[in-house]
Amino acid sequence: MNQVYLSDIPRLFTAAAEWCACLVFILNRLRRFSGPRLWSLLGLGLVLQCVFLQATDELHIALWLPCMAGAVGLMFFLIAACCGIPLPGAVYFTACAFLTAEFAASLEWQLWSYTRHLLGLEAGAGHTMGLSLVFLAAVYAGVFGLMYWLQARRKDPDTALVFQPKDLWPPVLISAACFLMSNLSFVYSNIPFTSSAIEGIYNIRTLMDLAGVAMLYAYHVQRCELHAQRELDAMQNILQNQYIQYKQSRESIDVVNRKYHDLKHQIAVLRVEPDAQRRLDFLDGMEEEIRTYEAQNKTGNSVLDTVLTGKSLYCVRHGIELTCVADGSRLDFMDVMDICSIFGNLLDNAIECELTIQDKKKRLIHLAVYAKRDFLVIQCGNYCEDVPEFQDGLPVSTKGDGAYHGFGVKSIRRAAEKYGGTMTIHTRDSWFELNIVIPIKAPIV
Repeated sequence: MNQVYLSDIPRLFTAAAEWCACLVFILNRLRRFSGPRLWSLLGLGLVLQCVFLQATDELHIALWLPCMAGAVGLMFFLIAACCGIPLPGAVYFTACAFLTAEFAASLEWQLWSYTRHLLGLEAGAGHTMGLSLVFLAAVYAGVFGLMYWLQARRKDPDTALVFQPKDLWPPVLISAACFLMSNLSFVYSNIPFTSSAIEGIYNIRTLMDLAGVAMLYAYHVQRCELHAQRELDAMQNILQNQYIQYKQSRESIDVVNRKYHDLKHQIAVLRVEPDAQRRLDFLDGMEEEIRTYEAQNKTGNSVLDTVLTGKSLYCVRHGIELTCVADGSRLDFMDVMDICSIFGNLLDNAIECELTIQDKKKRLIHLAVYAKRDFLVIQCGNYCEDVPEFQDGLPVSTKGDGAYHGFGVKSIRRAAEKYGGTMTIHTRDSWFELNIVIPIKAPIV
């Protein structure tokens, strides 16, 4: 193949590749818009990309890099405008999209030029142009379809990637290095890693871009696996801590029960002693408190009783009103660790919210556990003054750890999904409510 048959890639073809690459990553991310608004914005992005690349086609070689930077900037703004992700994430996916576009455009034009040469088709003819567009659509569909599938395999709502500025250096440097190395022959032809033959130039360009895309995908896979492992470790720690709290509460409750049992005997002895009415009234009050305590948290499930008692004592000490209507017998099919995880995290999150409320009269938490038809329903609601922000359907943590937010809620959702259930969150009129619905697989006698 010679220069006659392998010319420069049409700028509109490059613009189409850059837009398609952006589309791959936009459709695989959480989007700000949907429907006509999204596609109108995407259409505008395609028009701007085509106009810009076409307008900068005949500029001097010295303006080549600034013009490419402008094209990358348009890709960045399109991804940032369409996706509900922080700016570092937009930079990361722009770098990936740019190199993917470079590879697709180079591969398509090299294959088409070779095919045209083999078939003996005349460049610029009307039928040749139509066939080239069909070839373009086929190659782009294959390349970007494959990239979309690879990205979709790594998409998980529970492991949404969070990027820090330091995480951006590898993809940006890989993209920049591969782009410069792949295009070096267009500027210099007599230095290492370059070629003076036009076919060699395109071979280098395509192979360098392919290597860059492979490295970026490997880096992306590594980050996804590392992030998922960190989230799993964090949730395991939460689950383990909840179980430890359960065992500590169980021991504390046993001690308290023994103390109350001893106290009842002491009261019985004191009753036979002649004393003033005030002492009798005082003793009657103590007995009433004991009866009240004995009646608390008797749900029919010992694990739930332990969790509730520990949390109830904490709420009493901190001026939080916790009410509970629970049929604990409906939880018998669940594992001890899952019960600790669900109810421990539910109440911990609610208590954390209530502690931020200055007016103690508004510190309210209500928990309900009951069966409705063939489903177990768990509802936990609490008063909240500030409606939380949501990301991926989960409330964003206010603890300042943006990288690993909402692990308690994620742990609840995973425990519910383990039994084929679902978790939903609603906020209305300063009331935050988390609902869990789990099918009861076997009737409980």
